[in-house]
Amino acid sequence: MSTQGTETQGSEQKVGTVVIGAGQAGLVMGYRLQCADEDFVVLEAAPRVGDSWRRRYDSLRLFSLPRYASLPGWRIPVRGFPTRDEMADYLEEYARRFEIPVRTGEPVRRVTREGEGFRVETDAGAYLADKVVVTTGAHAVPIVPALAADLDPAVRQIHSLDYRGPDQLAPGGVLVVGAGNSGTDVALEAADAGHRTWLAGRHPGQVPFDIDGVAGRVMTPIVMFVFRRVLTRRTPMGRRFMAKAEGHGVMLVRNKLADLEDAGVVQIDRIESVVGGRAVSCDDEVPDVSTVVWCTGSRPDHRFLDAPGAFGDDGEALHDRGVSSVPGLSFLGLELQYAVSSTMIQGVDRDARHLLRRMRAAQPARRDSRDVAPEPVAPVTGA
Repeated sequence: MSTQGTETQGSEQKVGTVVIGAGQAGLVMGYRLQCADEDFVVLEAAPRVGDSWRRRYDSLRLFSLPRYASLPGWRIPVRGFPTRDEMADYLEEYARRFEIPVRTGEPVRRVTREGEGFRVETDAGAYLADKVVVTTGAHAVPIVPALAADLDPAVRQIHSLDYRGPDQLAPGGVLVVGAGNSGTDVALEAADAGHRTWLAGRHPGQVPFDIDGVAGRVMTPIVMFVFRRVLTRRTPMGRRFMAKAEGHGVMLVRNKLADLEDAGVVQIDRIESVVGGRAVSCDDEVPDVSTVVWCTGSRPDHRFLDAPGAFGDDGEALHDRGVSSVPGLSFLGLELQYAVSSTMIQGVDRDARHLLRRMRAAQPARRDSRDVAPEPVAPVTGA
């Protein structure tokens, strides 16, 4: 097992690599480290593997069929587009099947430099690691505009990270701010639940076919190829696309403008100000609402990382395809890390393999790649 070489000294444990976070990125990194017979441990703050998915809204369905929604070595055992809970349970079973050494309920409080390695502090003690891979996700801290503080206190405010379902909405009108995929999901749910609903924000464009239909099954492989192979930082088209998409999210995938119109959702321009406790859009719409749902984005939570030189003046990680400017530190699952697909399940494995190659190349006595164990494949029995 990969943790055989781990040494314990009092409440401190020596380990080759600490992976922080056991979502899909952390598990894929763990899988690749396992295949390479590296000494590592994965630390997860939540009580169970998959809880990062269980905290999402109830009706969430992936945009990818099992072929693209699976981690390396084992196909997700569902038909159709996986639901939130199916994905969460799959991740939990994936960690068990491959015996990935995940320690749940162990949040990382601080990571500091210790000699040429790192000291990773948790509530259970500390790890002395040669390398650290941060896989805590690109969407952990809500982004809410400053004008939210000026809304009438009687208006209920929810961020999309905390939204679970329409039961959280107060009686009366609902304003959803942010017209991306999560915003349109929330708006359609609110309208379906009988709320007068407004959707504010720039329309990000939409996939020109129904992903749940025949056209979707034909076109999805092409779209996935473009996301993985064309829209990368290596291609001029990819760099242009990323520069335009940065901070704005991707186009609508499942929902369409026609769906919003059919549901009676009123689409307005972005919210520009708050007057008299009420939100006002750029086109002077003043929705009469009792709930505002902020679908205005989120950012990574790297507050635990105390490593000088890891971040720029804007707070963004300084890295080359996930390899930090701090020796021994890496990131996996960042927004647009290498390709549009970098935060998607189908893109994270390529980035993980790249990180592993860079990590092993930096080792003083790197073994030949022929010494690396072959990839295990989980049995399908009982799936």
